[in-house]
Amino acid sequence: MASVALKNLCKKFGQTSVVKDVNVEIGDGEFLVFVGPSGCGKTTTLRMVVGLESLSEGEIHIGNRLVNNLPPGDRDVAMVFQNYALYSHMTVSRNLGFALTARGLAEKEITKRVQRVAKMLDLEELLERKPKQLSGGQRQRVALGRAVVRNPQVFLMDEPLSNLDALLRLQTRKELIELTTELNSTVIYVTHDQVEAMTMGHRLAVMNKGEVVQLDPPEKVFNEPANRFVAEFIGSPPMNFLDVEVAEENFQKILKSDAFDMVLPETWYSISESKAILGFRPHDARLVAEGGVSGRVTVVETLGAEKLVYLKVGKNSLSILVPATEKIRSGDQLRFDLNQDALHLFNREDEKRIPSSKQS
Repeated sequence: MASVALKNLCKKFGQTSVVKDVNVEIGDGEFLVFVGPSGCGKTTTLRMVVGLESLSEGEIHIGNRLVNNLPPGDRDVAMVFQNYALYSHMTVSRNLGFALTARGLAEKEITKRVQRVAKMLDLEELLERKPKQLSGGQRQRVALGRAVVRNPQVFLMDEPLSNLDALLRLQTRKELIELTTELNSTVIYVTHDQVEAMTMGHRLAVMNKGEVVQLDPPEKVFNEPANRFVAEFIGSPPMNFLDVEVAEENFQKILKSDAFDMVLPETWYSISESKAILGFRPHDARLVAEGGVSGRVTVVETLGAEKLVYLKVGKNSLSILVPATEKIRSGDQLRFDLNQDALHLFNREDEKRIPSSKQS
């Protein structure tokens, strides 16, 4: 396996910049996930790495080689696409070995590699079947096996699980993590699914409008989002946001909104902003009998062990998670408190995170 370095990577289509100054280093054996909404530039970035898209500016290094001008076949990478790209007239065995045959490897070596990968991916009983005889999950494993059998320096994966149903996606995701861990693979993975990103990546490169807006391990992206976009995109259910004024009264910092007032913990006393955006996640609220914040229930969604409750609080629509045992109906008045150690504040102008003293 090999490390990968993307240096000042840019891509323009005419006058439109779709990838803007991306700088990311992926370590040998690292699983890095590019995650973001449709049209953010993540797939274009991946296509530049594999060599299917030209660069407007920047450099791509794989191992110790600058590969800008190398064709895809000479970059020693293997790509797994969203569509399985299997040859319908070939058996699973021939699909797995096709790239090796094209490279002129001896038949004995091809058979050895195909059998090894088939055992690894639980495909041994399927080697003589054709793609039309396989389930979606089996076809995805064959597509993955075609990449693994080549023993590339880097695996590039473009939303490989998106065509699978929810249960199969969960199972295949676990298998993919186990496989890449066993192989100690360097993986660059692209997805719009933040759950996939959080569960699979050693680090996340969160993209928005062609830029990497945060590059951190999943825990830090979740707990310390760089800006409002990251906070809203990562996490399910999504974070709540309210515009607040920051006042000082009796040597305390007070958040004031049209919904409620709140005394900030001392860790926030150093902030200088007079206006901010308050963010909190639904699971950081808890029901109380008295005090707290009051709201009227508008919708209740049952999620199994929990209920997601939507509330009208002043002019704001907020959501909180409560135990499924709570008897709550639309129209009820509820009161809740917030976990003050889990609050997030963002600058009102640029929407960047305002760190507390324990986070700075």
